[in-house]
Order: sequence, then C-alpha cells, then structure tokens
Amino acid sequence: MTGYTMLRNGGVGNGGQTCMLRWSNRIRLTWLSFTLFIILVFFPLIAHYYLTTLDEADEAGKRIFGPRAGNELCEVKHVLDLCRIRESVSEELLQLEAKRQELNSEIAKLNLKIEACKKSIENAKQDLLQLKNVISQTEHSYKELMAQNQPKLSLPIRLLPEKDDSGLPPPKVIRGCRLHNCFDYSRCPLTSGFPVYVYDSDQFAFGSYLDPLVKQAFQATARANVYVTENADIACLYVILVGEIQEPVVLRPAELEKQLYSLPHWRTDGHNHVIINLSRKSDTQNLLYNVSTGRAMVAQSTFYASQYRPGFDLVVSPLVHAMSEPNFMEIPPQVPVKRKYLFTFQGEKIESLRSSLQEARSFEEEMEGDPPADYDDRIIATLKAVQDSRLDQVLVEFTCKNQPKPSLPTEWALCGEREDRLELLKLSTFALIITPGDPHLVISSGCATRLFEALEVGAVPVVLGEQVQLPYQDMLQWNEAALVVPKPRVTEVHFLLRSLSDSDLLAMRRQGRFLWETYFSTADSIFNTVLAMIRTRIQIPAAPIREEAAAEIPHRSGKAAGTDPNMADNGDLDLGPVETEPPYASPKYLRNFTLTVTDFYRSWNSAPGPFHLFPHTPFDPVLPSEAKFLGSGTGFRPIGGGAGGSGKEFQAALGGNVPREQFTVVMLTYEREEVLMNSLERLNGLPYLNKVVVVWNSPKLPSEDLLWPDIGVPIMVVRTEKNSLNNRFLPWNEIETEAILSIDDDAHLRHDEIMFGFRVWREARDRIVGFPGRYHAWDIPHQSWLYNSNYSCELSMVLTGAAFFHKYYAYLYSYVMPQAIRDMVDEYINCEDIAMNFLVSHITRKPPIKVTSRWTFRCPGCPQALSHDDSHFHERHKCINFFVKVYGYMPLLYTQFRVDSVLFKTRLPHDKTKCFKFI
Repeated sequence: MTGYTMLRNGGVGNGGQTCMLRWSNRIRLTWLSFTLFIILVFFPLIAHYYLTTLDEADEAGKRIFGPRAGNELCEVKHVLDLCRIRESVSEELLQLEAKRQELNSEIAKLNLKIEACKKSIENAKQDLLQLKNVISQTEHSYKELMAQNQPKLSLPIRLLPEKDDSGLPPPKVIRGCRLHNCFDYSRCPLTSGFPVYVYDSDQFAFGSYLDPLVKQAFQATARANVYVTENADIACLYVILVGEIQEPVVLRPAELEKQLYSLPHWRTDGHNHVIINLSRKSDTQNLLYNVSTGRAMVAQSTFYASQYRPGFDLVVSPLVHAMSEPNFMEIPPQVPVKRKYLFTFQGEKIESLRSSLQEARSFEEEMEGDPPADYDDRIIATLKAVQDSRLDQVLVEFTCKNQPKPSLPTEWALCGEREDRLELLKLSTFALIITPGDPHLVISSGCATRLFEALEVGAVPVVLGEQVQLPYQDMLQWNEAALVVPKPRVTEVHFLLRSLSDSDLLAMRRQGRFLWETYFSTADSIFNTVLAMIRTRIQIPAAPIREEAAAEIPHRSGKAAGTDPNMADNGDLDLGPVETEPPYASPKYLRNFTLTVTDFYRSWNSAPGPFHLFPHTPFDPVLPSEAKFLGSGTGFRPIGGGAGGSGKEFQAALGGNVPREQFTVVMLTYEREEVLMNSLERLNGLPYLNKVVVVWNSPKLPSEDLLWPDIGVPIMVVRTEKNSLNNRFLPWNEIETEAILSIDDDAHLRHDEIMFGFRVWREARDRIVGFPGRYHAWDIPHQSWLYNSNYSCELSMVLTGAAFFHKYYAYLYSYVMPQAIRDMVDEYINCEDIAMNFLVSHITRKPPIKVTSRWTFRCPGCPQALSHDDSHFHERHKCINFFVKVYGYMPLLYTQFRVDSVLFKTRLPHDKTKCFKFI
C-alpha cells in the first residue's frame, strides 16, 4: 500500500528507477522509427538520382538504365527470354480473344434459335388449343344434330301446273270464296319467291278509259317491284288494273266482265287473279258492282256487303298522291299533343237528311226520348250539343258552305277542297268520320279519303260505326291508331276523347303516321301492301332485300401487325379465347319459311318498322316489341362459361344468350393512310372479330406501295361511288355478321372496352351500344333543338364513330329512312350518326346504351377531323331540327345511366377476378 502511494506521488527509490527505464525505452523506439523512415524514404530517392545521373554520362551509347530505342533491350541475353515470353503470351491472348468473340456470336445465334423455338412452341400450343376447341365445338354440334335428327334439306323442286289446268271445283256461291276454295296454292310453293305477273292494261279495251295518272303511277311501281315477273307461266299471282275510269266514261258491267274473262291467263274462273280498282277521288265509281269476278280477288276502296268477301278481297286506301311524293316539310309536327279543336267534322248528307237539322231537339230531350231509326239524327243532335256547351272547343258543320262533293247514297259528302280540309285537320286533335247510314255499304271512297287525310296531318281518326271495314283491317290493329265507336255510343264520345292521356294520344298519332307512311302515302306503298297482304295470307316469305355489292380495292398485305402496348394492357383481364375458331358468319335467316305463320300479325302492327311490307334481310329482323336472339335456338353450347360464373370461368367464353357469335368492324376513312394503318394494327388479336370492312370514301385510290397489316382476319377495302358519310351504313354484302362495330379511323379503344361493348350489345341487340355519349336540349329563347357534347348526367345519343348496332338498321337507314335525311347528310357532310340515332329510337322507342366512362375516343396525335371545324356544331343543330320536321316529332329519348359489368368494383376473394375492370 505504501509503495503504491509513493509511486503515484512520483516518489524516488525503486519507483524512480522504473520511470527512467520507461523513458529510455521510449527514446530508443523513437530513434529506431526515425532511422527506418530515413532509410525507406530517402534511400530510394538518392538511388534514383544517382542512377539518373549515371545514365546521363558522356558515353550515351553505353547507357544501361535509360530508355533504349527499338529492340536494343533484347540484346541483353536474359532480357531476350523475357521478350519471347511476352510475345508468346500476347499471341495467346489474341487467339483467346478471337475464340471468345466467336463463342459469343455462337451464343447469340443459339439464343435466337431458342427464342424462335419458344415462339414456335407457343404457336403450336395455340394451334393445338384451336384444334381442340374446334373439335369440341364440332362434337357438340354433331351430338345436337344427331339428337334433333333434323339434317338440312335442299329446296324442293318446283312443279309447275299445266297451262290449261282445270283448277279447283267451283264453290256453290261465288260470294263464299275464300283462300281454301278459290285460290290455287299449287302455283305458289313456299320456295317460289312469289312471282307476280302484271297485265298491260293498254292491251285491253278498258285500258284506254283509265285515269292517266293512276295508270302511269301503277305501271311505274309495277316495273320497280321485286316480285313482278314477265314470265306468266311461272307466276303465282296475276294482277290487272281496271280503275279508276276517267269521267264521264261509264263502263257497263257486262262489257267489263266480258273483257276480264278474255284475259289470257283467266282460265275460266280467274283464280289467282287480283283485280285492282284504285280511287283517286272521293266519288270513284264502284266499278265492279254487279260484275262477276269469279275466283279473282278484288282490291278497291268501296264495297257493298253483297260483293265483299272477308279474308279474300282487300280494302285498299285511295291513291291520293298518284305521281307525287308527299312533302314531309308540309306535314305538321306531332307535338304539341293538344291542338286548337278537340274534334272537328265537316260534311253533308244528301239523302235521308231529316228535319232535325233545322228543328233539332235539345241534348237532354234527345237523351230522354226514344232512339231514332237513323242514328245520324242522334249524332247530329249530340255533336251540336257538345259544340253549344263550350266545354271544349269543337267544330261541327253538317252543311257545306259550297257545293258538296258527289257521294254515294246515305254517305256524308266531303266539303270544300282538299287543301281547305287539311288546314282544318291540322288544327284538330281528333277527326270524326261518320260511316254511311246504309248498313250494306261496308266502306266507301269518301270514308277512306277522310281516314287518309286525318292520318296524313296527325288528327287521330274517330270512326262512328263499328260495321265499317277499314283498309287492310285483317292485318292492321286499327285500335292502336284510331278509335272505332259504335254509333249508339255517340253520347259517350266526348267523355271518351277527354279521357285519353297525352302519352296515349301521342302514341296513337305516331302509330297513325307510321301506317300512313308505310301503307297509304304513295302508289308504291299501296301496291306493295296489296302484294304483301296476299303473300302473307298464303304464308310465303318475303324476298331477301338487296345488299350493297362491295367493289373491293386490291391491296397488299403481309406486314406483321405489332401489338400496341396501350391496347394490350388489359390488367388481369383475360379477353377470352382469341383463336378458338376461324371467322364465323351469323346464321342466315332460316325462319323465313315459318315467320309468316307465327309472327305475321304482330309484325304488321309493330310501329314503326315495315317488317312485312318490305323484303326481308338475310338476318332475323329486330322487332321493337321483342328483340329476338338469333341462334339461341340453334343448340350451340357455351364453352366453359356463360352460366353465371365469375373470373376465369366467365372470361374464358363469350357466354350470354348467343354463345357463338362474332362481329364485323366497319371503318370509314378518307385519305389518311398512316392513321388508318395504325388503327388497323390496334385491332390485332381482338377476340371474336370476323373481318374488317374498310370503306374507302375517297375517289383517289390508296397508294400502290402501301403495305396493309396482317391482323389475323380478312381486311376488305371497299370502294364507294361517291364521297358520302352515308356509305358508313350501307349494308355491304361482305358483312356476314349481325353485329357491326362502326368505328372511325382515328378511334382509340382498348380491346377490353370493345369486348365489353360487344357483350352488352348481345344482351340489347335492338339498340345502339357505344362509348361516346351526347344529348339534345331544347333552346327556350330560340324555340329550337340544340346538339350538346358537354359532360352531363343524361344522354340521348351514342356516336356511331365507336358503337355496335344490328345490320338490320343498315338496311333501314339506306333503303327505308326518308331520302331527305340522307340528302342533308350529304349536303353538310355531317350528322350521319345523329340520323342513325333518330332512326333506331324511332323504331324501338328506346334510348341508346352507353358503356364505360369514356366520353371521347380520338387517338392522341392524329390529324384533326371534320368535327374540329367551327361550323361542325352549328350544322348539327340544323340537322336535329330538320330531322324532327321529317319525323314529325323528337324521337330521341333520354337515359341517365351507363352500363358496367355485374361485378364492377365489387370486392371479391383473392382467388377470384372481376368480370371486367375499367379505369
């Protein structure tokens, strides 16, 4: 303890000696380290200096340490060995580098071969998958065909009857003629095509007496009819025009009968003949009264009960517009629903007009008294009482201000000129039509003329007298367009008219407009209707409507289409089996031979689509009342889905009500080759694509050196006769599917969006299904319609620059829709998409369907289209207002929703994927 204390205090003795030793050791280590530093640092410096100085001696040729030129260094023997070693190593290194580069090139080649093998393996797998699916589908189809045991049959051979056939046994009473005992079905097989032979009236004596306008109009429409044939030997039906006769010619019944029986193909009794007597005026003669027509059908506007054979003869409308087309711009609009007068009537009854006109009792006295023998007296009193009550503004006049038109006995004669009557009807909500007092007169030209004029201007007809036979009554449901009231109920007419709602009234007016346009308005419509009624009665399908022949532009293809990463980026969405089957056309309209048996009555009255008057399309027509899903009864079985699954099992098959179906892309373009090629490449790998029809709308052909992409399906380039936006909707014969995707050449849509739109369309086949939505709005200050493309909570149009629709609408747009609309599209080079939306909404009375949240679809960086012009929107405003005038009302309907998939944004387990995903 003491020593330790002394050491810490720096004491002497043993402790002091220890400290001295430590200090001396430290000094030694310091000198040693310094010495080593001097040796290691300064000695090499001194040696380097010495050697350098020595090398700079006077004898430069004997320098040892300096640098030497050339191979002097190798003169030294031991250095020579080192040089040889260096050269050998350098040569080996060069050889090794060459071998390395050679091996790298071989490795690169092998890698390319490996990639090619991988691609070939993938292609082989796809081919194998395709073959498996085709085999599976074929096996299913074979099993179903075997189960049905209904192989397809060829058309039966037509056996023509002999020229001098004796015909059917004559009926006991000619007035008892019906189809089963007065019509020869053997001349009209189901597969005959309904050939019709029209006699030339000028070859017979009565032909010189015909009204020139009626004869000229009839001959013109007969020449253009698809059923008319010049071969009388194969004809199913024979048509002869006998009236209207010019005034003051009077053709005696015996003389006319003799001329009819002398017709070349009359065959003693006139079976399978139709005698047409068209009336252009309200006082047309009942030319065929007291004329024995045998087994020939009679089509005219005036019938007595003794000459009319129900289900055999035809009541036709008068031919008011003989050689002139009706002017749609002069037809009043269908809105507002209520007009100035609740109802109107003008007429004068020449015979059986009692003194009640001058001394009519009061309304109450008439109700309390006994009903008169002639209901016309009660009608007069009741209508006068309604007019005097001033509860509603009505106009009834039972005496004409001027000389009344000639009429049949007991018939109410027309007053004034046609223009004056139309002006009054334009102010009338309802138009009263009082049938003749003679119960034996079932229809007259005067009544038919009143009906024609009421329908023409949108006044809902109110027919007093249930015994009347309205035109085409056995085919048309007149209760949808007119009110037929028994005469004893005349006291309830005012109450009945007041009870109709505005929506019901507008529906009846719209249906009446449809009937007038389709069956009454022109000579074509009347003649087509007569033939269509007979054809439908004998259950022969309509002839296929003509398709537009596609003039293909030759083009070179073979350029492998790349895959746009924006198009291929579908997230975790499996678009389905892309190459499961080759292009597959929709089934043709195989129900043609049974449609007239099952659906004819409904189809004739489905407004406003003329399904039986006009020829059929190759595909099943879309009825407004019931959209048929063609193929649902063909027995095709879904492949791996379509049974309510989700995720992979849903996406692996098309599913739906028609499991096997494809669509055709119709792309309109005009001299934008680069944009077009990019758009076509984006279609590469699109599932369920049948083909692409490119409508080349320019007179200048594509570049000869233009290489078209190979997208896996045919690309048909169609040349048009002129630059018209209407070419977008021509029913090209190259379109072999019901579904059409109309798309602009600069549209930018992902594959998953197109697939979803196709799935939605398949569940709403009678509507337009697309992406960009627009709407119409009423401009209150200017009292007109406006076109609007702003974002909104509702829409009424879907632009056809990216939309699905049925090919049937292409036929209606090109051949049935009023020509004035197509002319305006050509004039403005605009509005074809609005016109198609008007047409479909007019037919279906349904709005279009918008899918996904996309509001625009133009590709970024593409050249500006016509829609960017400042006048574009002004023209579309004008188009909408013009279309409304043509249709008579605004057919567009609003909708406030868009369609997404069932499981859109639905939380699902991790092992399930959603049906579709959209941003």
